[in-house]
Amino acid sequence: MKLGEFKNHERELYFFQLRIGFAGFAVLAAFVLLFARFFHLQVVQHDTYASKAEDNRISIVPIAPNRGLILDRNGVVLARNYSAYTLEIFPAKVRDLERTIQDLSEVVEVQAKDRSRFRKLHAEIRNAESLPIRTRLTDEEVARFAANRYRFPGVEIKARLFRQYPYGDLAAHVIGYIGRINAKDQEKLAELEVEANYRGTDYIGKSGLEASYQQELHGTTGFEQVEIDAAGRGIRTLARTPAQAGNNVTLTLDIKLQEVAEKVFAGRRGALVAIEPSTGGVLAFVSMPGFDPNLFVDGIDPASWAELNNSPDRPLTNRAIAGIYPPGSTFKPYMAMAALELGKRTQKSAIHDPGYFEFGGRRFRDSKAGGHGYVDLYKSIVVSSDTFYYQLANDMGIDAIAGFMGKFGFGAKSGIDLEGEAIGVLPSPEWKLKRFRRPEQQKWYAGETVSIGIGQGYNAYTPIQLAVALATLAADGAMYRPRLVSYIDNLRSGERRHIEPELLTRIPLKPENLEFVKRAMAGVNKEGTGARSFGTAPYSSGGKTGTAQVIGMKQGEKYDEKRVSERHRDHSLYIVFAPLESPKIALFAIVENGGFGARAAAPIARTVLDYYLLGKDPEAVVEPAAAAKRGSGATAAEEEAESD
Repeated sequence: MKLGEFKNHERELYFFQLRIGFAGFAVLAAFVLLFARFFHLQVVQHDTYASKAEDNRISIVPIAPNRGLILDRNGVVLARNYSAYTLEIFPAKVRDLERTIQDLSEVVEVQAKDRSRFRKLHAEIRNAESLPIRTRLTDEEVARFAANRYRFPGVEIKARLFRQYPYGDLAAHVIGYIGRINAKDQEKLAELEVEANYRGTDYIGKSGLEASYQQELHGTTGFEQVEIDAAGRGIRTLARTPAQAGNNVTLTLDIKLQEVAEKVFAGRRGALVAIEPSTGGVLAFVSMPGFDPNLFVDGIDPASWAELNNSPDRPLTNRAIAGIYPPGSTFKPYMAMAALELGKRTQKSAIHDPGYFEFGGRRFRDSKAGGHGYVDLYKSIVVSSDTFYYQLANDMGIDAIAGFMGKFGFGAKSGIDLEGEAIGVLPSPEWKLKRFRRPEQQKWYAGETVSIGIGQGYNAYTPIQLAVALATLAADGAMYRPRLVSYIDNLRSGERRHIEPELLTRIPLKPENLEFVKRAMAGVNKEGTGARSFGTAPYSSGGKTGTAQVIGMKQGEKYDEKRVSERHRDHSLYIVFAPLESPKIALFAIVENGGFGARAAAPIARTVLDYYLLGKDPEAVVEPAAAAKRGSGATAAEEEAESD
């Protein structure tokens, strides 16, 4: 019998058919699952995946808007835009940045400052999509890079709009500058819920009006729908929503007046603020020294930044709103007004001024040795008698002084439309209690009140505060919020929105007291401490000189300017409004370490008023620097007489 005869063919056939059945079932199940998945993708989630496919095919590209212009009151453009090509590196797409930059320098010029700026930006803006390595490429450089484009993945040429400040450092602290958006800026935009409008925008206002009017100047971002290929290259534009340019901002500032004011400072440190009393409009706004805002447009290079940031002259500090100074004798007209309003003195009140005031065993000296003799209230302002105001302050008391001066805005922000305004110090027992920690420091001493009367002691105010106070006095107690912007033009709608004068308060002052104080201030310029600068002016004006100590002197020690280092010398201050009958301008000027108020600040004020009121060529005016020298013809006695 053969071996094959023992096989069970029926049984083998059964198991074979069983395996075929399982295999067929598995194949059928697989097809069912595939069909179900296909149905889910093609039918159930059709819209979702169609949208994703469309997104892969279409790229949404933001279009940055043109930034609005900044113009002076006469339509002179102070900040504008221009287009140029930049060479930009996309850090996420480049493996070796240093090698790429080195290779690029063989195609286009890349200077050391370009490398430094790029490294600074890369360190500060970690998540930036692209960063410029070169800006303002020439046509030849654009062509050279285009021919070598294949060698530099992650490097592209882009057309960008750049900000330009045609007047350089003129009015730099007013206009400000723009810079690249950083993490802090992004947080602020998120808080304002406007970050969506900044897609595609690389720059934002950092200081001055560029910052405070950022939302007006920026405009509205546009978008393009661009069809792209598998490599991400644009094929064609499918749809376009154009960007809407920012609004143009026109100032109350007169750039020619600003130029005159800055020029007459002759390189010295200081500040000047000129205001229209009837509206609060700022006519000139000076902080010296200044800086060139164009340095910041591309991202300032480290060397230039270090020079500005480390300069002892602090050119980046906006002295007009952030500088804090003792007002010196420019405080005295307000003290006189307070005395009259509060009934502490009458117009005929008088004292004998021996050249000092004794209180608590201490002798407070007058600026004039031997004193001014018989001094009434009028003469106290005209000749600037310290002794008169020492005694007046002691009689009034610190609470009455602080309460009255607060009405004129001393020790409070003015509300000007710029960021970074300081508060200053209006001294009072309450202020001292908060300022100091040790109990012996917190107590207010009666002797401290005496120095307050002549604008010294703890008194410390900003130039804008002192200018607003003067404008309020000139406007018979009407205090307007100072403003730099006159109106805003919407280029899309053609609408012009005026920034109307805002009356903050009207101080109730008796007309006879106002007339008296103004008449005394007119006497300052006709026969008193300001006569050398304003005695021959063809217009009427009211002024007051001021000299503010920088360092304290020991009791009995006489100040000798020649023995003090330049930065420790007294500040020179001057306030003036004109014309006397119907003031059109109120001005405060300070020259840091300039000495007597009549010597440095008063000639600056005269030059500015001559131009504003008369259109007088400033070249015909004697430079204040010359008047500051003893060789100007003034005798030592004259300087002492005009000292404060």
